[in-house]
Amino acid sequence: MKPLSLVIEILILGVTIKIRKQATKNSTDEGDQLYRMGTKILQQSKSQKQKAEAYILFAKAADMGNLKAMEKMADALLFGNFGMQNITAAIQLYESLAKEGSYKAQNALGFLSSYGIGMEYDQAKGYRYLSGINVLQNCEVALNHYKKVADYIADKLEKSEGIPVEKVRLTERPENLSSNSEILDWDIYQYYKFLAERGDVQIQKALYYFLKAAKAGSANAMAFIGKMYLEGNAAAPQNNATAFKYFSMAANKNYAEALKYFQKAAEKGWPNAQFQLGFMYYSGSGVWKDYKVAFKYFYLASQSGQPLAIYYLAEMYATGTGVLRSCRTAVELYKGVCELGHWAEKFLTAYFAYKDGDIDSSLVQYALLAEMGYEVAQSNSAFILESKKANILEKEKMYPMALLLWNRAAIQGNVFARVKIGDYHYYGYGTKKDYRTAATHYSIAADKYHSAQAMFNLAYMYEHGLGIAKDIHLARRLYDMAAQTSPDAHIPVFFALVKLETMHLVQDILFFNEIPPGTLIMRDDPNFLEQK
Repeated sequence: MKPLSLVIEILILGVTIKIRKQATKNSTDEGDQLYRMGTKILQQSKSQKQKAEAYILFAKAADMGNLKAMEKMADALLFGNFGMQNITAAIQLYESLAKEGSYKAQNALGFLSSYGIGMEYDQAKGYRYLSGINVLQNCEVALNHYKKVADYIADKLEKSEGIPVEKVRLTERPENLSSNSEILDWDIYQYYKFLAERGDVQIQKALYYFLKAAKAGSANAMAFIGKMYLEGNAAAPQNNATAFKYFSMAANKNYAEALKYFQKAAEKGWPNAQFQLGFMYYSGSGVWKDYKVAFKYFYLASQSGQPLAIYYLAEMYATGTGVLRSCRTAVELYKGVCELGHWAEKFLTAYFAYKDGDIDSSLVQYALLAEMGYEVAQSNSAFILESKKANILEKEKMYPMALLLWNRAAIQGNVFARVKIGDYHYYGYGTKKDYRTAATHYSIAADKYHSAQAMFNLAYMYEHGLGIAKDIHLARRLYDMAAQTSPDAHIPVFFALVKLETMHLVQDILFFNEIPPGTLIMRDDPNFLEQK
């Protein structure tokens, strides 16, 4: 078997010609088979070595004229999978595929042109309805688009046991990803009641009989298996997803029993149980339909990030079922569901690429996710561009592009991004210096999000009259507010206030030294401040 890099080189040299030729029936069939084999390996394998083998199959399939395999190879070249990033070659492949009508290739070229990666910058390549980037805002159109994707994702989630990918912020860089270790204590039945011998539970034997009973359709057995996986033991390692699967199976068999289980679990704060209760009241499964109760449980589950609860909340807001209709709220909720799509796995590969020092690969992946509307990806892309460590963009384009991305993240409510926009206008990064605009963004961050950093920055601007009228008293108050808002601000605020009071004292001394002897002037005299 040829080394992967050699196969890619051969592919790059011959793919344009290959696309234009009519492939023979045999080569087409073989190419399709190789593509399916590669796809199966990717779906079932987690090791990098096996994934690399999948791409060798894609390379061979692409060399036989398989367009889907060519799309896979173009993506690999763009994102730098297995250290083989070659943006020029990726663009050549995308351009050839686009001529064949590949919408994926057309989207990729649009994305690259919108960032100026490997080709001329052209932000007019597309539009995003909701945020109004380059187009008029239209919430209803955005609702329609997000709903279609959310419907697809929700359908996949209902059949999947997958856990949403964690999105790491590069500005925070936590050393460890968060983990859930919820243990739910149910006292509904005596555990393994008919399998106990002299009070000693035989765990393995219990699981064996419960599985047999569950296969025969016993709702109680399904519920017991769910409990075993929920709490974890030697026979059934702790697994929330598997527990949820068996609880749901039990619910489908016996609604009354399910209601009892889910109510008990919901009281303990288990999000999946809260969702199941909400769905029972939403659909009228075993209970009378009650949209207000359904909304209550969907909302509780959504606060823990339960994706299907978020989806059904979106459905209720979109149609005005049980709540006042709100297009914007529905769009935000649908968007949250859309962000759970399989493409979110790129957050992991992008993060590890960054961690391993492969900045260009990380940037391309985050930038693609940013274009899809992920706020974390917008912030991470801006952070990388701001560091000027990437090599795929000209240095002078990095600050303007970073400013654009910080702005998009700020629109989605990221206060750190809002402060960053103020910084860019204050220092003239990627735009002209504009103290007034900087103060506006700091004010938004301070007033709306209570940002201590924004309060401190505003205080400094009021102290020196930068872009806004000089106001020492307001500056002092903002410094104090910053210190009260964040413990981290105590030391910088202390030094800022010392400097402010010192300068104020010096000004007073200089002023009084200029007053002729014998002149009486009251400190509250308006001329006092004017003469200073």
